[in-house]
Amino acid sequence: MDILVVGGGGREHAVIKALKKSPKAGRIYCLPGNGGIAADAECYPIKATDIDGIVEFAKAHKVDFAVVTPDDPLVLGAVDALEGIGIPCFGPDKKAAIIEGSKVFSKQLMVKYGIPTAKSKTFADADAALEYLQDTSYPTVIKADGLALGKGAVIVNNFDEAKAAIKDMMLDKIFGESGSRVLVEEFLTGPEVSVLSFTDGKSVIPMASSMDHKRALDGDKGLNTGGMGTIAPNPYYTPDVAKRCMDEIFLPTIAAMNAEGRTFKGCLYFGLMLTADGPKVIEYNCRFGDPETQVVLPLLDSDLLEIMLATRNGTLSEDMVKFSSDCACCVVVASSGYPKKYNTGYEITLPAPAENEEIYIAGAKICDGNLVTSGGRVLGAVARAKELGTAIDKAYALAKQVKFEGAYMRGDIGARALAALGDK
Repeated sequence: MDILVVGGGGREHAVIKALKKSPKAGRIYCLPGNGGIAADAECYPIKATDIDGIVEFAKAHKVDFAVVTPDDPLVLGAVDALEGIGIPCFGPDKKAAIIEGSKVFSKQLMVKYGIPTAKSKTFADADAALEYLQDTSYPTVIKADGLALGKGAVIVNNFDEAKAAIKDMMLDKIFGESGSRVLVEEFLTGPEVSVLSFTDGKSVIPMASSMDHKRALDGDKGLNTGGMGTIAPNPYYTPDVAKRCMDEIFLPTIAAMNAEGRTFKGCLYFGLMLTADGPKVIEYNCRFGDPETQVVLPLLDSDLLEIMLATRNGTLSEDMVKFSSDCACCVVVASSGYPKKYNTGYEITLPAPAENEEIYIAGAKICDGNLVTSGGRVLGAVARAKELGTAIDKAYALAKQVKFEGAYMRGDIGARALAALGDK
């Protein structure tokens, strides 16, 4: 069957490489794709947010199945539009995608249905938010309500920082209308865990857990990024924790969405904090995480296309989804200066990955026949191995063979996880 994948980053490259393994997969198209994805799929320069363009392309190319991966097109209703012309999709419809599209909605959902999360207050008026923040305890978290490229949550340590965050979000609109409402949220402490899950609206089947590294610099310092690397599985996500999450968070969330008439089908991402009071939800995403997907899918030993079809058709079962007991590490190679100002257009030299290694391209394009940098996060070097330490070493060895001017990577991806394993 011919497949359309919407998106153009490292996550989409990982999804496409996994889909290619299915004997059912025919031609794979990617909109817009990138210079690296072009080696594995037919790319066309249609933006992921151009819903009409995507629909016209899917019709013209007689696509059999579509996979919508980024948050923006999901929240805009890409799945509704494609299903509306008879093309089955992997991904939630617009009504369900609001679980990521509005943090206010998801917070109200959790409170209404008793799903553990941080205490918070919602504000649509900057002055009212500032009045509240004068008397709150610090640190605290301020979140823009809508989508903000993964950068809409700010930890503030005092009123001056809080005032600056409110000005940025609500007055200066650095995230556009996404900052028209904000949540002021209790600051939680504990290990963070990302758990992606397949769900058909009835069953929920977690994928391998993972640990993201958001900060730009070693030691979790510097600015927040889209993610500088990941490891899987997360050592803090023990079988006991997993059971609590299933009973207290995962199944109740699916039931809550059903009760609200917003049945969720696709990949539901749970961003969790393991607090002293138990696991709590930091955020929901309505799609595969990036770069978590780059370590989770290499550990999938089942047919991704079959799982996606079952997820869409409501026939998902546990025996369809098998993950390896191996570990994986992804080291992001970025452009120097990211996430602030950085230069692009530098030619990339790539090594040939060995068995159980992959390079997923995120920010690169073809220029005069050469692969050149075109984004902040350029690629992810990924390795899979029996032991986490080996996977980390192999991922770094692969990443260090990548050459382009200004290449930068963190040097401590997985260090916290190794320390946690050493404590057990």
